[in-house]
Amino acid sequence: MEESNGSSFSSLGAYGKALIETPKRLCVRAGSVSTTYEEMSRIRARSGSNMQKTLRWFDLVGFGIGGMVGAGVFVTTGRASLLYAGPAIVLSYAVAGLCALLSAFCYTEFAVDMPVAGGAFSYLRITFGEFAAFITGANLVMEYVVSNAAIARSFTAYLGTSIGVHTTQKWRFTVSGLPKGFNEIDFVAVIVVLIITLCICYSTKESSVLNMVLTAIHILFIGFIIFVGFWRGELKNFTEPSNPKKPDGFFPYGISGVFSGAAMVYLSYIGYDAVSTMAEEVKNPKKDIPIGVSGSVVIVTVLYCAMAASMSMLVPYDAIDTEAPFSAAFRGLSDGWGWVSNLIGVGASFGILTSLLVSMLGQARYLCVIGRSNVVPAWFAKVNPRTSTPINASVFLGIFTAAIALFTDLEVLLNLVSIGTLFVFYMVANAVIYRRHVSTGTTNPWPTLSFLLSFSLTSILFTLIWQFATPGKPKAVLLGICTVIGVVIIQIFHFSVKQVRKPEFWGVPLMPWIPSISIFLNIFLLGSLDGASYVRFGFFSVLAVLVYVFYSVHASFDAEGDGCFDEKIQEMKKYNQEEEPNQNSNFDANNSLKV
Repeated sequence: MEESNGSSFSSLGAYGKALIETPKRLCVRAGSVSTTYEEMSRIRARSGSNMQKTLRWFDLVGFGIGGMVGAGVFVTTGRASLLYAGPAIVLSYAVAGLCALLSAFCYTEFAVDMPVAGGAFSYLRITFGEFAAFITGANLVMEYVVSNAAIARSFTAYLGTSIGVHTTQKWRFTVSGLPKGFNEIDFVAVIVVLIITLCICYSTKESSVLNMVLTAIHILFIGFIIFVGFWRGELKNFTEPSNPKKPDGFFPYGISGVFSGAAMVYLSYIGYDAVSTMAEEVKNPKKDIPIGVSGSVVIVTVLYCAMAASMSMLVPYDAIDTEAPFSAAFRGLSDGWGWVSNLIGVGASFGILTSLLVSMLGQARYLCVIGRSNVVPAWFAKVNPRTSTPINASVFLGIFTAAIALFTDLEVLLNLVSIGTLFVFYMVANAVIYRRHVSTGTTNPWPTLSFLLSFSLTSILFTLIWQFATPGKPKAVLLGICTVIGVVIIQIFHFSVKQVRKPEFWGVPLMPWIPSISIFLNIFLLGSLDGASYVRFGFFSVLAVLVYVFYSVHASFDAEGDGCFDEKIQEMKKYNQEEEPNQNSNFDANNSLKV
């Protein structure tokens, strides 16, 4: 930021300058954001020590699978099947998996071109600027904290199942003075979160080895669940509820129930984006990241659909247990198969531990990179020179997660997680399109912004008609019109606005169709969530805006004028030349980041 106002600025001081510049920062003008090599080095320098490059593609696949399988599927499947989708929960997982895969493509393009920690926060800061990145980053961190708290509480339920203890009666304590949904105290969840916090503070590579071992054990349990479910289950459970008064058929709640279920089970796919946050620690980003991110999503989607099908065959949808659906399904088997329930509880416990491990690794790196930008205290950005891990961010978020897991019920947590995830993925899909078609200072950004806005509005209109219009021919006609309009908008944009950047190593195929479909699916799934989720999401977003206006924008401005990082910048350049020979080709002669 330049002092174009001369003496009038100099008399105000850094805080006054930042205050004057706040409206400019809040108005994120298209094309106003550019990032040079020196700026990236300056930002990374705030962590002090470097994160070591120790991860390969198999580590990333392991992190992706470990981060997804074993947490959400055991937490959300029962509730989504009972309340929304019924046996069609299989299709809910397929829809959510498709949405996750398309979003994974968008993440991968950014991660390959910019192998830095921070995931979506870093990508949006490059593309749309600091304000949009901060709002998204704040929601990302909250999403991780809330999802990890939910996962930790589900660990208590499954561990109790594995040893035959009723968790609500034995391991959770009800406090009558607290409101419902916040009155069951869970100390086991707190202990688990704190132990994993210690593990991720120690070493990333050792955490990867631990994840590999736990994931391998857990996959064996998953295979057993699928095998026994298809062997002992009955096809009639796909269409017949246990209570004749309940809706029957494969779609007891209609097609809309499938998408409502997909919105809820989307929690199960949180984890692959945590892989992108570790890009700074990957040895060969252009090869390892595409395999790690997209490959893990495909594998997990297949496993989820098979698991959902096996559970639906074992027990009618209206008899599913919402706390521990898989264990309860096996508990109902006759002929001495009840012991399998305890075994499944053990397997689920392993899976939940791996998911917590990966998610807590990811949340710490998000906060670390946000701290590098000084929009939150730079203390969070510090990397410990001995362990090469962001210890400050890890410890802070670990304690925060444990506090929420102590008293907050699953039902309160799940929808809040889904809305945050969908919002972030929606933003990243928009960013991919924008960055492909807009070059700072040389390209008019408004055609691209107009496309993104008009397509999003069309998707919102389609979603509102789907949710609220009366079923019948008029509704079908309106949906058809919205679909045609959306396709026409994409085609007009595709032929009239040329791409100004071509990814050198890996890019989203079929531009702009795949990210546009991702935008639509994320909006559509957002429309399937309840009103209370939006109230909570809106409250937290407003809180994040206030933090940005009254703290972040001023701290960030001060950091821009701070010259104390010059020596560290030279060190970072030398480090990147030695450790990242493949990355040098990503920068042009003027040190501008090239895609």
